[in-house]
Amino acid sequence: MTDSYLTITQKSTGEYSEKRSKFLAFAYHVENTDEIKAIVSQHEKEYYDARHVCYAYMLGHLHDVFRAVDNGEPSGTAGKPILGQLVKYNLTDILVIVVRYFGGIKLGTSGLTNAYKQATIDALDHATVEERTVDTQINVFFEYPLMNEVMRVVKDLNPRIIKQDFQINCQLCLQVRLGDAEQLCSRLEQIRGVTIESN
Repeated sequence: MTDSYLTITQKSTGEYSEKRSKFLAFAYHVENTDEIKAIVSQHEKEYYDARHVCYAYMLGHLHDVFRAVDNGEPSGTAGKPILGQLVKYNLTDILVIVVRYFGGIKLGTSGLTNAYKQATIDALDHATVEERTVDTQINVFFEYPLMNEVMRVVKDLNPRIIKQDFQINCQLCLQVRLGDAEQLCSRLEQIRGVTIESN
């Protein structure tokens, strides 16, 4: 199981021209389909005079939510080549929209496929890519006398402390990288009297 993924940090743009047709590409970091719908809708309004507003997106650290939309172009000539570059660049939580202004000369299916691909590449080449970790949260319950032992493990493995409550019954909410969660739980469970709940 992978516990990291690549995404872009902010909007980037690109463009490509072929036989007077102009292809404007826009790449966005996105986290859900509602966000995607809003951005696509905004582009359709802004570029109302364009012939086609095509797009593709990929969501989730497992790259398991994706869609490619041709928006009136011949099937597989627009959304698919955009999506193909998202796969090639190994990116997720990303939306790429390519707006086409028709130049009066038909490009044919291979010409279209190449144009949408090249516009997408230009936008992605201008993007800032970063690696992010897939994290999980662990709730740790213990009584106050166990504080030093628990905090020693926390100091060793350095998870992020989201919340802490040190009354008679203590609680810690820890955020940890998925790949490190098992080791953290195992170390804490060795302390007698500690209870763990993981999300």
